[in-house]
Amino acid sequence: MTIYHYSLKYPTNLKPISVDDLMRKLLIPRKWRHFLRTENKILINNKYLPINFLIKPGDKIDIYLEHVESDQQTYPASGNLPQIVYEDPDILVINKPAGQKTHPNLYEKDTALNDCATYLGYSPFIVHRLDMLTNGLLLVAKNPAVVPILNRQLTNKTLHREYLAWVNKSSKLKQSGTISLPISHDPNDQRKRMVHPDGQKAITHYEIVKEYENKVLVKLTLETGRTHQIRVHLAALDAPIIGDPLYNPDYQNGEKLQLTAYQLTFMRPFKFESKTVKLR
Repeated sequence: MTIYHYSLKYPTNLKPISVDDLMRKLLIPRKWRHFLRTENKILINNKYLPINFLIKPGDKIDIYLEHVESDQQTYPASGNLPQIVYEDPDILVINKPAGQKTHPNLYEKDTALNDCATYLGYSPFIVHRLDMLTNGLLLVAKNPAVVPILNRQLTNKTLHREYLAWVNKSSKLKQSGTISLPISHDPNDQRKRMVHPDGQKAITHYEIVKEYENKVLVKLTLETGRTHQIRVHLAALDAPIIGDPLYNPDYQNGEKLQLTAYQLTFMRPFKFESKTVKLR
């Protein structure tokens, strides 16, 4: 059985907190919190203490996770190395090129996660996805102990994903705003999505960064993560992304989709540290 050990110090700028509240603050799943309590696997200054005991600034915390389960999918090595933007013991952030899938279907071996497997020497753990035509920052987990914590960050919006897109100029695109339009499958084209009242909730925040005669650079932040969300939402404002073969009626053959995942902000698992990774 693999044991994942994390050692940290409680920050001096935070107020005292109970052991139980600390585990919740670190987004440790309830099942794991149970084992940490019943098996005395969370230690404060090298001792196990009751869950209502207050942890004080400067205290040393050791966490030993022994019951980490994973539905790990195997990603064969592609033989190609990814472009690494950030790495720590738990996380890898790469720059996924446009035209590459995030993960394989069936016997594919040329996706971003296959490249990560080449670099790591083992299969990584998927956290989120990028559309095949989108380039930019993709975060993967290096071990299963951090996957549920990163998933919780996606849910509670502490993992922020920001994008830049060049779009057609449109009178419906204000200086800044929020697009809240539900998205569903397009019944006439299985490749596409569409705005539909019966679709899934989808929210995109945007802000204009630059303007030219016939195009606009827009910064976008996702509150939800639906397939093609940014592409569908911008097209709904008559501002489709330049180079979008599915949603831009002015698409020219051979154009690349002008959409980049340029910034990620997240809390490092089992740390009290926010990390921002930016594509340069």
